[in-house]
Amino acid sequence: MSLSNATGRFQFSGAAAFAAVGRLVAAVTVCLAVAASAQASDRWLRSYDEAMEAAERTGRPVLTIFTGSDWCPHCVTLEKKVLDSQQFLAWAENRVVLLMIDLPQQGISQDERNARSRVCIKYGIRTFPNTVLIAPDGAKIMAQSGYHGQTPEAWLAALEKHVPAPVLAGNPEDGDDDDRILSSIDEAVETARDTRKPVLLLVSRPSDSAAKTRVATLIKDPEFDSLTRENFVVAQVPPQEEQALGQAAGAPADLLGGEDLPPEAVEVIVTEDGETPIHVESGSQTATRIVTGLRRFLANRQAARQTDARR
Repeated sequence: MSLSNATGRFQFSGAAAFAAVGRLVAAVTVCLAVAASAQASDRWLRSYDEAMEAAERTGRPVLTIFTGSDWCPHCVTLEKKVLDSQQFLAWAENRVVLLMIDLPQQGISQDERNARSRVCIKYGIRTFPNTVLIAPDGAKIMAQSGYHGQTPEAWLAALEKHVPAPVLAGNPEDGDDDDRILSSIDEAVETARDTRKPVLLLVSRPSDSAAKTRVATLIKDPEFDSLTRENFVVAQVPPQEEQALGQAAGAPADLLGGEDLPPEAVEVIVTEDGETPIHVESGSQTATRIVTGLRRFLANRQAARQTDARR
């Protein structure tokens, strides 16, 4: 059987016709895949400064992938299996700013290579691929090296628990994603009397979006959340509410924020009476270090109570 045009000049066997159609379908599929990949890659910023500006503007953390696109096979697999997937792109849409720091062997200028290398040094990146979640203030929230073949769902599940809620300046409800976080010292002290727990104050300026992001990140940290739910009454307050706190004990005003609270600063203060600080941590530390300090405080407090009981 053959197919011919009206003039009979061209003849194709049935097998040749099907082969031609197959090649056409394959070509269209490749074009669509390339177009989809290009559309996905367009969502990624390539400049660290631009990503941080977007993070500050939106209040979203920066999900940064450190990769070597032309020499790192695991990087390529991560991109194809996870980062180009519809599950990932839908998840990232309103949660994070996407940044890709690519250090290929070829294809970029020396100036660009130096700029990207500085970002690697800043966040301690030594192996690729590497995933780092960065707060809008530039602090590293979490890091994960390598790719071990996870599905998009599994990869996202490991990441999701570390992603804080977006925090925008000027919104009084930002950063408080838990109704257990109180908003005044008086309310916290009154609640503490009923529960016999100490009060933990998270002090930051309401207009400071970077500081509020730090607080939101800390509140969402699983270890911090578990520890404070069980052992503290937590309140998030601005520094002007702290003027009396510490002065009765002769503590300096800047210990509580006050007029000297630096930009982006957060103070973590424990008090029992709303007037005297008995433990202080800097909110610029990692959540792990803050939790370690609070655990040490609780252990010392328990030991002191046991000593008093034996007297």
